[in-house]
Amino acid sequence: MRINFTILISFFLFLSVSLSAQTAEQILPNVSKALSEQHWDEASNLFRLAVDKDLYRSEKFFQTEIAADCPARTEMIHQLGFYCKSSRNYEKAYVYYKELTRVKPNETIYLASYAELEVILGKENDALETYEKILSIDNNNLPANIFIGNYYYFNADKEKKQLDKEFKKINAPTRMQYANYRNALSSLVANDYEKAKTYLEKVISQFPSVEAKKTLGKIHAVEEESKR
Repeated sequence: MRINFTILISFFLFLSVSLSAQTAEQILPNVSKALSEQHWDEASNLFRLAVDKDLYRSEKFFQTEIAADCPARTEMIHQLGFYCKSSRNYEKAYVYYKELTRVKPNETIYLASYAELEVILGKENDALETYEKILSIDNNNLPANIFIGNYYYFNADKEKKQLDKEFKKINAPTRMQYANYRNALSSLVANDYEKAKTYLEKVISQFPSVEAKKTLGKIHAVEEESKR
């Protein structure tokens, strides 16, 4: 039994080395063969090797050979998206992950990568929606709570700086102007600052983030300021 196991291990090692030496052009026909035999996992694994070898050929193969109802299709899209993301080809990765979120709308792994790409590409408002969707599926998702907490904090902090700047322009504010300033500050605390605090406290409950604690300290300082 031990001899047979050793032979089996040796065979797989040989197969792995053999495949790693092949080009995408040589690997892709084996993907077609595995698909024709309905060996979906094998087809996906072979396709991943082909993607690592030659993205262009692999994409062409995917576009022309993989049917919309192919059971291996979703995993292949993931492999293309992951490779592009790892290679910092963010625009193309974004397209693949967008498709993944369409076919698997409740898969948090795909949604998280999609949201990350939205942030990288400067689509922060879209990322907010994606992270909110993640939290609707997994309320304790750490990256989603971190992003949303910081999103609301930075928005609130930006508005507060503008509010302070405008108020300081008034040399001798009237009681009405001062009251308007205080009301605006209280509104900020009750809305975006409060939202930021809620999400960041969720972060702290799961992970002792130094940055989250610092931000919560800043929010507390604004809360105290609004009470004076």
